[in-house]
Amino acid sequence: MKAIYPGSFDPFTNGHLDILERSLRLFSEITILVAGTSRKTTLLSAEERVELIREVVKHRPNVRVDSTPSLIMEYARKNGINAVIRGLRTPSDFEYEYMMATMNKNIHPSCETVFMMSSQGLYFVSSTMIKELYFYGGDISPYVPAPVLHLLKEKLSEKAQGKK
Repeated sequence: MKAIYPGSFDPFTNGHLDILERSLRLFSEITILVAGTSRKTTLLSAEERVELIREVVKHRPNVRVDSTPSLIMEYARKNGINAVIRGLRTPSDFEYEYMMATMNKNIHPSCETVFMMSSQGLYFVSSTMIKELYFYGGDISPYVPAPVLHLLKEKLSEKAQGKK
């Protein structure tokens, strides 16, 4: 069975990777879907996020990485996908995710949402916290895959040099 794992992934964290790895025990193919969001200001472009995630998962032949500016349920329908993976870090995540899953079910009735709880040691890792820690010079290496760390260090260096 194919599934999509949608999110902004700005940046992709070890928490995201944990959910992906555990989801691969349940699904034969997973598409990580970098989804557009009008509510967030992003650090990385959608193209950068797609390429970065592809680098992180390149050893996984049953993982695809794509992006969409449209509704994830439209993407799922067009690509014959009937499952959505959603990670839950804290109990407060559930209310929002439940409402989204209900709306998604109305849009694409044959698509099921699977909630995966973050692993105990990663529940506090969020892209927002990683960006905050990164901007203030904290060590993010325990919380992100190596390619993400490398790109963020490059971006910080470019910013310091006034390139972007």
